Amino acid sequence: MSDDHDESSALGRIETEVALLMRFGEATRRATGTAEHRVLDRAAYVILRHLADAGPQNVSALAARLNLDGSTVTRQVSALQRDGLITRTPDPSDGRGTVISPTPAGLQRMAAVQAARTRLYGDMLADWSPEDRSTLAALLGRLNQALINRNRPR
Repeated sequence: MSDDHDESSALGRIETEVALLMRFGEATRRATGTAEHRVLDRAAYVILRHLADAGPQNVSALAARLNLDGSTVTRQVSALQRDGLITRTPDPSDGRGTVISPTPAGLQRMAAVQAARTRLYGDMLADWSPEDRSTLAALLGRLNQALINRNRPR
C-alpha cells in the first residue's frame, strides 16, 4: 500500500511542478526586459529551432514533429514567410508541395532568442552543480519524449 501511495504522491507532485513550470516560465518570459526574448513568439521560435536542427521540411513533416494540425502550421509558416523568416521552395520529392527553410534573418532571430534563454537559465541555475544541470536536462528530455510518444497517433 505504501508503494501505491508513494507513486500517487510522486505523480501528484509532478503534475503540480509541471503546471507551475509552465506558469512561471511564461511569467518569466513576459517579465524579462531584454528585447532578445521578444524578437520571436513561441510558435515561431519552435518552428525555426526545429528547422535549424532538422533542416528543410514540408508542412506535413513539420506538423507531425510538432504534434500540430497542418492548418495551424500553415498559418504559422505564412506569418513567418510574411516576416521574411522562412522561404518556401518546391518540394523535390513532390512537385505539388513546398519545403520550408529558415532564412538568415530567421536563423539570426532564433539564435538571439536561444542565446538570451541560455543566459537566463545560466543565471537561474548558477548555484546548481554541473551534474544537477545535466540531470535536469536529461529528465526534461525524457519528459518531452514521453509527451511526444503519448501524443503520437496510434
